[in-house]
Amino acid sequence: MNSEVYFDTSALAKWYLNEALSTEVEQFILEHGPVAISDLTRVEMRSLLARHRREKQIDAGMESKIFATFSEDIRCNHLLCHPLPEGLAAGAINLLGALGEHPLRTLDAMHLVIAQEIGADRLATSDRVMAASAHDLGMRVIKF
Repeated sequence: MNSEVYFDTSALAKWYLNEALSTEVEQFILEHGPVAISDLTRVEMRSLLARHRREKQIDAGMESKIFATFSEDIRCNHLLCHPLPEGLAAGAINLLGALGEHPLRTLDAMHLVIAQEIGADRLATSDRVMAASAHDLGMRVIKF
C-alpha cells in the first residue's frame, strides 16, 4: 500500500464550508496533501452544496463559487481525483455483506471500495459508521 489518504465527502466538505473541525481539516490537507478523492466525491460534493443552498445555508452564488474552487483544486492536483473502478457495484455488494453488522450506507460502501482499490492506507471521515467500517477493513482512520 502507498501512503495515500482517501477523504470521504463528510470530511472534505469541512475544507470548503465553515463547519466544526474545518481548521483541523485544512491543517491536515496542507501538511499531508494532496489527498485522494474520487468521481463519487465530485457527485456527492455537488449534491451537498445544492442541499446547503436549498436549506438557505448558502446562496446560489456561493454554491457556484465553492464548487468552482473544488473543481480547481482537482485541476491543480491539490486533490487527486480517481475514476470509479470497474466492478465498483460488485465490490460494494460484497462489502455490505461482509460488514453486515455496520449500518453502512450504499455510497459509503462505494467510498470504501474505492479507497481499497487505490491502495489508500488511511481514510479521513466525519462519519462514525464509515470510521468503524474502515477500521474493520484494516485501514487507519483519521476522524474529523
